Amino acid sequence: MRIDLLEELYKKRDKLKQMGGKERIDKQHEQGKLTARERLDILLDPGSFFEINPFVEKRNIDFGLDKMDLPEDGVITGFGTIDGRPVAVFAQDFTVMGGSLGEMHGLKIAYLLDFAMKVGIPVIGLNDSGGARIQEGVDALKGYGDIFYRNTLASGVIPQISVILGPCAGGAVYSPAIGDFIVMTKNPNCYMFITGPAVVKAVTGEDVTSFELGGWEAHAMKSGNCHLVAEDDHEAMMLVRKLVSYLPLNCMEEPPKVESKDDPSRLTPEIYEILPEDPQKPYDMRDIVRSVVDDGEFFEIHKYYAPNAVVGFARFDGRSVGIIANNPAHLAGCLDINSSDKIARFVRFCDCFNLPIITFVDVPGYLPGVEQEYGGIIRHGAKVLFAYSEATVPMVTVIVRKAYGGAYLAMGSKHLGADLVFAYPTAEIAVMGPEGAAEIVFRKEITTAKDPEVVRQQKIKEYREKFANPYRAASRGYIDDVIDPKYTRIKIISSLRLLEGKRKPVFRGKHRNIPL
Repeated sequence: MRIDLLEELYKKRDKLKQMGGKERIDKQHEQGKLTARERLDILLDPGSFFEINPFVEKRNIDFGLDKMDLPEDGVITGFGTIDGRPVAVFAQDFTVMGGSLGEMHGLKIAYLLDFAMKVGIPVIGLNDSGGARIQEGVDALKGYGDIFYRNTLASGVIPQISVILGPCAGGAVYSPAIGDFIVMTKNPNCYMFITGPAVVKAVTGEDVTSFELGGWEAHAMKSGNCHLVAEDDHEAMMLVRKLVSYLPLNCMEEPPKVESKDDPSRLTPEIYEILPEDPQKPYDMRDIVRSVVDDGEFFEIHKYYAPNAVVGFARFDGRSVGIIANNPAHLAGCLDINSSDKIARFVRFCDCFNLPIITFVDVPGYLPGVEQEYGGIIRHGAKVLFAYSEATVPMVTVIVRKAYGGAYLAMGSKHLGADLVFAYPTAEIAVMGPEGAAEIVFRKEITTAKDPEVVRQQKIKEYREKFANPYRAASRGYIDDVIDPKYTRIKIISSLRLLEGKRKPVFRGKHRNIPL
């Protein structure tokens, strides 16, 4: 073999590792960001990265591109492992022309997505790009279109995780939006938006920075686009590793199972202390969740968005599940527009990837108000009903306290397909709360009484005893058992073991029409 040919190969590979050069790498570090290759080293198991298409080059030569050297066309693509399980990954390289996306940059990502679908493994995108490469015109737009199309084809087939580690603007935001999860860092140079500060100022007169417009706070707290938040690039990579540990590689696999030292028969009497005696007093539902899951580990998703609902991943008996719950610590646990979207989207993800759904209910109803009605609470609330009704995975529901009206139905009720529904003795299952119901049902008796307040309290007590308890629903078979809270973990694990063989016919039409 000619040694000079091998030497040329290694020279080319060494040049690729230099990325955009020392000056640009130093600038990347000054901004508190790691380089694309440094990120990959943290994300993937040591020595597992298998790069593909490293020698792909730009084809466009207009507007001075012919004089530019763009290593790997600004994106590194390949495969690796996380805890020994395979994943596909691309990392945009901001040191090469700002990580801008041109024709061949887009082709590399599209090829990676095609390959990942073919072999059935998750795709992780590390986004750090100034957007479309203007010099390439419509070829750059084609690159985005090819990616969006494949994101859509991959949806529900393989998990898609996007990490925003720098700029992500204009059309670039839609690939993460089509995927399943978005992780952002708190770095002020990390943001995503459709139109930048200059356009916003020209149109509205508002003077905002890129971070104010589209930083982590904007998307984790307000828009709901961001699911997980990290302090920096390193923590972002570790969060992705943690997230992947809960997920199957594709829609045909069962969720991963790990060794757990947490006794499946462990009792949970601490729930007695978590639940207040006063049914009007708030508490944090996450405390109940942590008390029953393996080792108290709950990996919360969308923590800062619509906190009146809680969603995330956990394990029971070593197997991954999706957790959905109302949280009375915020808005009394009411369902509103944002929490409805949050729950519906998570239910559908779990159903796509065979993750059993465990629901904890304490919901007094839908949030009332003109703003909610005008904002479309009917349509958004219908998404929750639709998502639960459509789900085919094992579903276990625990009614902790309030379960009123349509919100009772929406939160994983037996009427929408839940397999097993349990209730605590503290559960109140009714059309509405006793106070409101008494005012309506016994209005005449109250208003004509000599002492209306005394009669009102009597009627509230009468309604509560008759309807605001779990036994009326249990007598109809709407719940399967009223349980002592200390047996919650045991009941859930027993239910999941029973439901391992669940089979539900899948509708064979083209697709359903969810109320978007």
